Amino acid sequence: MNSTRNSASPALEIAMSRPAALITWLMCVAALVFAMVVVGGITRLTESGLSITEWKPITGALPPLNEASWLSEFEKYKQIPEYTQISGPAGMTLAEFKFIYFWEWIHRLLGRVIGLAFALPLAWFWVKKAIPVGYKPRLLALLALGALQGTIGWWMVSSGLSARTDVSHYRLALHLLTALTILGGLVWTALDLHALAKDPLARPAKMTGYATIVLIFLFIQLLFGAWVAGLNAGYVANTWPLMNDRFYPEGVDTTQGAFFALVNDPYLTHFVHRWWAWVAVAALLLLARRVKKAGVRRASVAIHSTYGIQIILGIATVITGVNVVLAVSHQAVGALVVASAVWGAHVLGRKAVWR
Repeated sequence: MNSTRNSASPALEIAMSRPAALITWLMCVAALVFAMVVVGGITRLTESGLSITEWKPITGALPPLNEASWLSEFEKYKQIPEYTQISGPAGMTLAEFKFIYFWEWIHRLLGRVIGLAFALPLAWFWVKKAIPVGYKPRLLALLALGALQGTIGWWMVSSGLSARTDVSHYRLALHLLTALTILGGLVWTALDLHALAKDPLARPAKMTGYATIVLIFLFIQLLFGAWVAGLNAGYVANTWPLMNDRFYPEGVDTTQGAFFALVNDPYLTHFVHRWWAWVAVAALLLLARRVKKAGVRRASVAIHSTYGIQIILGIATVITGVNVVLAVSHQAVGALVVASAVWGAHVLGRKAVWR
């Protein structure tokens, strides 16, 4: 009798915790984070990131609503180096300022929307006792990471408001990689909940050693991609596979040391991003094969599809001289590569738990 009651209790507990609703919520937030990554790419490529020179979490949610407000914002922008050294001499008009302001405002607005879309349902699920045992700390960690991301975003913008004409590429990389980490965490948690919804006794997947190596390789590729964006290194060569008719680019400045060049020189970061991509692809290909052997063909197809499209977009971005549409698509599919790789890593993690 007692054994029957004990075996039924997990199923009752899961029914009360509503994992299906949690899955829908987390995937909706993941979709918003994906949109944030896309808009972030547009913001970077249109040089819009420094158009809003103040951080006002509450009042900043509204854009300028009249001509006087627009002129006031434009005057603030005129005080920073980007305007005095680049935009001003180029003859920027108020209409052009409104264009770049729009993209930065949308980017920040999405950040606020994501914060509310995560925090408010989390509070509701918490009050309703709808969160399965063991998941509260993970959800709180994702909430904290989202709050940290907002702080990192302003820290990044502030780096370009005084002595620089653009933001620090180190801070930009941290901002992008944190967003992708949040995306991966949302997908992983949703997958754990999906397994729990199917089997009340299912345990969370664990990160395997092989999956960790693959994600590290992918992390390095994403890091160099962010540095390429931050250093405008995509513009230094528009030929492929050679860079301006050379395998190793001419113009790499190593006067301050090889490591300094590796993380600061646009030619070298572009070169590494091009060729490390194949290391990441090889790792992802092997991951996809293992995932297929584990019996989850859809995850395998997702991995193959995303890295294949990403390669094509990367080459197209280079040979078109960083066409904005292609470059934004390259960043967007990069986020999908992360999501599919996390899916694959989760499949291997579930298999490890079953043993």
